[in-house]
Amino acid sequence: MDNSVILQARRLRKEFGGLVAVNNVNLEIRAGAFHSIIGPNGAGKTTLLNLLSRTLDPTGGHVVFKERDITRLPVERIAHLGMGRSFQITNLFPNLTVFENIRLACQALGRDNFKMLNRSSDFTKYAERTRQVIEQVGLTARATTIARNLPHGDQRKLELGMILAPDPDVLLLDEPTAGMASEQVAEFMALIQQVQKAGRKTVVLVEHNMNVVMNASTVITVMHQGAVLAEGTPKEIAANETVQTAYLGGMPW
Repeated sequence: MDNSVILQARRLRKEFGGLVAVNNVNLEIRAGAFHSIIGPNGAGKTTLLNLLSRTLDPTGGHVVFKERDITRLPVERIAHLGMGRSFQITNLFPNLTVFENIRLACQALGRDNFKMLNRSSDFTKYAERTRQVIEQVGLTARATTIARNLPHGDQRKLELGMILAPDPDVLLLDEPTAGMASEQVAEFMALIQQVQKAGRKTVVLVEHNMNVVMNASTVITVMHQGAVLAEGTPKEIAANETVQTAYLGGMPW
């Protein structure tokens, strides 16, 4: 596994009026890692993810991706550089089929990204990649299903497929298992881990489900009040008394 730093926050800061949501955070994400970010509500996890993906402009500090400072880069350029991002709320085209959703995601990074109304036959060059991604996320049997008619778990798989369409190096996933039944959570996380290992991808996960975090992560960063409280392997974080006090009310895992 490539152990180089692929994504980095340098004294990253975000203020909303008088509220400091992210407080001078330094963070290194290593290539090939499954790096989870945890913390209580209001700790700044999603805000940090928004800063890393350029969905938000920072108040201060820098974001470095593949040794390039992207702090002021337009957000639409991020996918072209190899970063994919999911959100807490499923982000799909609800009236299009699974195939059409993923084909549009493939198309978005090509020269046809604004030709939304052309016939599908005009985009045959994207069809093979679309079929590959649909198979990768386990939705082949639902390729012609309208997105809004999919069960919630399959909608999350479709969203993952849309992120994977341009074959990004880094996946930023914000609460991807929210709203899933326990059996769906296990299946979905197994899919993410399979995608990561098969494609040698880096995963950055914000997640409240501690079973998911402890079982999937190679590195865990714990945030508290906008700052990094601790970082380490799952075993190290589980044994950290400061984390237990601040995040778990003093109760060991």
